[in-house]
Amino acid sequence: MKSITQNYVDDKNVNSSIINFFKIYKVTSILKSSNAYKQKGIPVAALFQYLFTLIFLNRSMYMSILTGKHTVEFAKNTIYRFLNSISINWMRFTSLLSAKIVSTTIEKLTNDDRVNVLIIDDTMFERNSSKKVELLSKIYDHAKKSYKYGFRLLTLGWSDGNTFLPVNSCLLSSENVKNRVVDSKSLDKRTAGYSRRCLAQTKATSVMLELTDQAKSAGLPASYVLFDTWFCFPASIIQINRS
Repeated sequence: MKSITQNYVDDKNVNSSIINFFKIYKVTSILKSSNAYKQKGIPVAALFQYLFTLIFLNRSMYMSILTGKHTVEFAKNTIYRFLNSISINWMRFTSLLSAKIVSTTIEKLTNDDRVNVLIIDDTMFERNSSKKVELLSKIYDHAKKSYKYGFRLLTLGWSDGNTFLPVNSCLLSSENVKNRVVDSKSLDKRTAGYSRRCLAQTKATSVMLELTDQAKSAGLPASYVLFDTWFCFPASIIQINRS
């Protein structure tokens, strides 16, 4: 009985913190700015808040349904439609949210002399057991000196030297069609989903510029861009300086 009470208190505290987070950083407005709109009766913010809460409660929707704890008003298919939407610009969403956190909270904690930077790095995102994942590719892992099935995850973060904040990212497939295990789906070219798939098949140096442009458009303050030497081509440096 004590354990049940403790779990209830913990859940209540997490839910309260998430509600405050949504209010302080205007998450609902940022979702709208990223083209996240409800298709039917359930508000998009409610769906996103539900998924956000599951992460911090260390639970899954599947287990909630299995154990009879799925008490929300919407069915799992509603969640799947939301997650599979090709209209939502998630790169814009994470960039705007990061900028809001910086301007609302972090900037107040530092002085004008602190240098802000954008940091770009990549890592392997292995999916060796997968066979049907869209744009799954055979990728060379430079660290392990071998080929793996999966993607390269290119991530851009922001830092003031004390705080690090992830801003946006892109899963990179292979430019070479022969290395792709699964090809891209045919989508409406006007959608964010189509643009994201095209970006996944683009050179990492070009994607790096897109990530920095998104961060700049969101209003993130930064004086420098830090990245590995293999990104260091003269054309890339010139384009970053122009940005």
